[in-house]
Amino acid sequence: MSSFIIYPAIDIRGGKCVRLIQGDYNQETVYNENPLEVAKAWEAQGAKWIHLVDLDGAKAGHPVNNKLIGDIAKSVSVPVQVGGGIRTEADVDHLLSLGVSRIILGTAAIEDREFVNKVLQKHGDKVAIGIDARNGYVATRGWLETSEVKAEDLAKELAAQGAKTFIFTDISRDGMMGGPNVEAIVHLAKVSGQTVIASGGVSQYTDLQKLAEHACEGVGGAIVGKALYTGSIQLEEAQSLV
Repeated sequence: MSSFIIYPAIDIRGGKCVRLIQGDYNQETVYNENPLEVAKAWEAQGAKWIHLVDLDGAKAGHPVNNKLIGDIAKSVSVPVQVGGGIRTEADVDHLLSLGVSRIILGTAAIEDREFVNKVLQKHGDKVAIGIDARNGYVATRGWLETSEVKAEDLAKELAAQGAKTFIFTDISRDGMMGGPNVEAIVHLAKVSGQTVIASGGVSQYTDLQKLAEHACEGVGGAIVGKALYTGSIQLEEAQSLV
């Protein structure tokens, strides 16, 4: 039985900890002015990993909040994973040099396959592939565009190139507190033969329990954002249940 990890999410925009609804930059809630304090709080509550998203970077197409991300990585003793606008080998190398443990590649996985293959060969398990899907098809550029590539086809192809971890988001569920798409997550783990971390829609303890039931099938964890910030899920209690 593989372990199931809860990843508290810190979405950074303008140097603050925010949440968007379904990736919409016009529907933003600021939860804390200081993401570094938030990271330390999650660590104090027993987080085993921290999940950071550079929302400014996702929109700009290059990392924007590197200094803050590096400060967070150095300030907590648990590993940190980061996504948002990472498009070049220099971006990857720089973030890893700042103390980040895992880099998440999203849009680049569709738009620049050669780059992704190079990074996978060079860094292996320090790379996760973020697959954000809308109706089964991969969305890119901060969810502003939908490609013609099926999520499962992308996962199979990149697993063959050495990808060991996928982060799967069903965009229709994100920020809506309606529960994750468990079926799609388990399917992706099966077809890729690799670990899939669920993202989007986790709103209650039962969501986490349903996902954790599939840990032996490759569902390796869940990223939880809004539910932690609204208090509908308490991190310490959640970790005792999975």
